[in-house]
Amino acid sequence: MPRPGRARTGAVSALLALGALAYSTWLIEPFLSTGLSPLSSYVSELAARDQPYGTLFRTTDLTAGLLVLAGAVGALRWLPRRWGTAVGWAGLALFGAATAVDSRLPLSCAPTADAACVARERAGLVPAAHAAHAVSSSVAVAGALVGMVALTLAARRHGSLLSRAYSSALLLTLLELSATAWTLTAVAAFDAGLGTWGLGVGQRLQVLLIAVWLGLLARAVVRRG
Repeated sequence: MPRPGRARTGAVSALLALGALAYSTWLIEPFLSTGLSPLSSYVSELAARDQPYGTLFRTTDLTAGLLVLAGAVGALRWLPRRWGTAVGWAGLALFGAATAVDSRLPLSCAPTADAACVARERAGLVPAAHAAHAVSSSVAVAGALVGMVALTLAARRHGSLLSRAYSSALLLTLLELSATAWTLTAVAAFDAGLGTWGLGVGQRLQVLLIAVWLGLLARAVVRRG
């Protein structure tokens, strides 16, 4: 029989790893006829209500959010922590919860691919869930950034969890901050009617880096256990 501590760290690691995998489901889009350009579209447009595979992507987003939330809460309950690691796990819990909520507040249409959609969006004629989607998405990214920064810094200061993979965690965190800046700039340009500025690439890099970092964290948790 495994020790309870080993079982608990294994559970946290598995939840994070499965959450990262579910959060990466959008990678199958080249094999689907979505009609959306990966260069210019939001990742969340794949889950829009009028998209052919919307149900699939909403379901996997919900699954990813709940798995990461459960893993972060488990880590807060079972793993040794200091102030920095507690902040990091709380950030990841927020990311998971907001991602789950985000899946329940999908876009009603795809603004980067549908001129009528973006016109309704700018006129405030979209459903409340569509308008709220930007808020829940922003909260999710903010939670992920808090988790990544706090847990990476904690590894540097206290030798916790990610200490063996500190260089990789730091690189991924810095790249994530850069991808987020790119995405925010592209969103601002699109909202101003100046084009997409590689919005799809920036945001896909942003979510991919979060998933890779979560995978790295899952590996660190199980090795530490």
